[in-house]
Order: sequence, then structure tokens, then C-alpha cells
Amino acid sequence: MKAMVFRVTAAFLLSCCAIPVAAADYPTKPVRLVVVYPPGGGIDLLARVMGPQFTASWGQTIVVDNRPGAGTTIGAAVVAKAPPDGYTLLMTDVSFAITPGLYATLPYDARKSFAPVSLVNLVTDVLVVHPSLPATTVKELVAHAKANPGKILYASAGNGTLNHLAPEMLKAMAGIDLVHVPFKGAVAALTDVMSGRQQVYIGALVSTVPQIKAGRVRAIAITGKKRSALLPDLPTVAESGFPDYDVSAWYGLLAPAGTPRPIIQAVQLQVTKSLRSPGVQQQLAEQGSEAVGSTPEQFGAFIASEIRKWGAAIKTAGAKVD
Repeated sequence: MKAMVFRVTAAFLLSCCAIPVAAADYPTKPVRLVVVYPPGGGIDLLARVMGPQFTASWGQTIVVDNRPGAGTTIGAAVVAKAPPDGYTLLMTDVSFAITPGLYATLPYDARKSFAPVSLVNLVTDVLVVHPSLPATTVKELVAHAKANPGKILYASAGNGTLNHLAPEMLKAMAGIDLVHVPFKGAVAALTDVMSGRQQVYIGALVSTVPQIKAGRVRAIAITGKKRSALLPDLPTVAESGFPDYDVSAWYGLLAPAGTPRPIIQAVQLQVTKSLRSPGVQQQLAEQGSEAVGSTPEQFGAFIASEIRKWGAAIKTAGAKVD
């Protein structure tokens, strides 16, 4: 991942080159930012915090247009079919890379219907277990699972979600047998783990920390490549014997394919500027996520690698949409 994305400072320096003349008058009217989830979620809140940063630089309003549904494909389809003029943009997440392997057909081509603009951030996820499970480390969890094949249940927000596929990746790497129990949403899944009816869960760290601190669940490991400042003493799964394990949610910005390169560069410049602003950095910190920023080329390569990774995980898990 380090080879594919710049951190904010590096991306900002690269973006400070002169914007091509063709984008000098962009934008001349409000820009619609399609968000693939309902109002109030993490990605929606971030879009609404970044919007004023864009407005301050451009003098044009950013209109957040929430288009949830169908595993985020409704919002993506809206942008794929929009004119490639820079006035309709897509704020999406890791589901963008999951859906190509999950759905037999999509109303767009994830690889060809969009022009990548920038990776925005990485969202830290955490592996937790119910306190009754005799495991305090990944090694102990794997050992217990091998001694009790098919007896340990893990909860997810539904078939094909990240917290379904992330445990499946661990199962494949560790050679263990965990049983999937899907729910309709992450809150219901985590609640059932807290009750003890399920034993394992991988989900967003920021929503899990209160339950960890209250002792309702036990944190085992961070699932991404880096430890989190929220729980600095908690190792990663990669540090715990599985160096190739790397699971993070993410948010990113795309435009319709065919959007002129100067406009893509103008939007990317504003992303990197926004990621440097105190308000955006505070919002990201509150979500337990890391500001990233990238060039369009790096984000395109990142998306391609994510599509491959999640496609393999879906095939291994035999995941199907409800």
C-alpha cells in the first residue's frame, strides 16, 4: 500500500504545481458530490466537512447528494452516467472494490466507467472477541479455533460486507474454521457479539472502542498495516504472524470517465488542501482514520489492487448477495 499512495504532505507538494489553463475557470457553478450512504454516517460527515473547504477555494457550493442502496451501486451508477464535466463527483468507500466480485452484473464498469481522483483516508478496523473466549492474541484465537473447528461464530453486517470478508481472509490464511452469522447492519452484529451469542467480530475501531473500554468485547488486533493511535499498544494482525494480512476500509473520490485531466487535477488539489485543514483532520481523528491523499494514478492502482484482493476473498468465501 505504501508504494501506491502518498501521505498528505507528499501529495500536497506534488499537487502544488500550476493548474493547467483548461481548468482555470472550473468550477463556474455548484458541484454535486454523490455520497453512497445515507446522511449521518462517517463518509457523509466527512463529505460535509470537506465541502466548505472546497467552497472556500472555489467560490462554488458543494451539494452533497446522498444516494444509498444496492450495496452502494445506486450512487456509483448515478455518477457513471453523469456528464464528464467535473460537476458530478463520487464519494465512495471500500464497497466500490467489493461489488465487482459480488454482483454478477453492475450498471457500470468499476474499472472503466470512472476517473480516479484521490484516495482520501484509511479507516482503522479491529478484531475483537467476546470476553468469554479464551484468547487475548491472534495466536491464541487461531489455536482455539483449530481446537474447536466449526464451533466459533463470527458476526458481520451482512453477506459481502467488509466485516464478512475480513474474517474469511483470516480463515484462509490461518487454516481455521469459523462460522459466519450475517446481520442487517454493523450495530446489530456488534451487539450480538457483546451479548456472547457470537464470539468474533471485525469492524470499525471508532465504533468499537467504547465497548472495548467497557469490557464488553476484548480487542485482539488491528487489521490494517499500522497500529492505531487510539489503541497504540494493540498489535496488528500482520505483526501477529500473518504479514500479508491487510484490511482497512477507505474513502475515495472519483469522477465520470472522460472528465478532462485538468479538472481531475483541480479537484485532486482541493482534496489535498482539505486534508490539511484542522476541521477535516479533526473529523478524521474522531473517526479513528488516517488522512492519506494520493495522485489519480496512485488511486487508480490502489483500486485495481483492492478489486483483486476482495475478488479473491469473495471467491474463497463463496459470498453471495442477499
